[in-house]
Amino acid sequence: MRKHFWWITCVTLLLSITIISWKPVSASKTTATDHAPASAKELFEQYVDEVYQAANLQATGLDEVVFRKAVTGFMNLKSAQKISPFSSVLTVVDFNKPSRDKRMWIIDMVEKHLLINTWVAHGQGSGDDVANSFSNTDESHQSSLGFYLADDIYVGKHGRSLRLDGLDAGFNDAARAREIVVHAAPYVGQSTINQLGRLGRSWGCPAVSPEVSNEVIDDIKGKTVFFINGNDSNYNSKYLNEDLSADYVFPTENGGNKIAKL
Repeated sequence: MRKHFWWITCVTLLLSITIISWKPVSASKTTATDHAPASAKELFEQYVDEVYQAANLQATGLDEVVFRKAVTGFMNLKSAQKISPFSSVLTVVDFNKPSRDKRMWIIDMVEKHLLINTWVAHGQGSGDDVANSFSNTDESHQSSLGFYLADDIYVGKHGRSLRLDGLDAGFNDAARAREIVVHAAPYVGQSTINQLGRLGRSWGCPAVSPEVSNEVIDDIKGKTVFFINGNDSNYNSKYLNEDLSADYVFPTENGGNKIAKL
């Protein structure tokens, strides 16, 4: 009887020691077998990939590298207080693609949802089917690369249109003076592609089909980010700093996660 009592006592003590000594490893500490906490830049890349996958952007032909550039500028413009911290709409135009492709994407970054994917024209001075030269100069009839704010609506010679403010000095900051705007154009659509093998071309404006122009304008009006990408090794922008955008979205110290505040 006494031996049985001591055996039960020993087993109970052993179990107690085992339970007390076990605890999960802190997420802020690492060992030889643990992974280090993700950096702000790694978290930012994960976020970009998450939106890219959720919005099914690959299926529509948007290159993820181009999308990451656009999101980088989008976040840096929030950080610079050029747009509202609650702004959620991002427009991406990729002039690396031929005009017969639908190369404009309007994305809701909060809902992680593609609003519109449609055709968009480039300037006649920039090339035929593919835009390969760009300018910030008046009367060049070329498209301009970089980040813009899609601003206010007006009615002009092309009907209901939307003004763009260029934000990259030397590359697109003459957009207002050049009257570079989003407008409807009858040469943007499948019928023109069937006739010419490409879209018609503008005098530098990112013109869209009359069938979707009102929808495009209504989705992006009111100071949303509009990014035009293209093949120009000279193009650079202070808004393409990925470290700054990552630190804005995932601050290393106080401030909280900015994604929740989009």
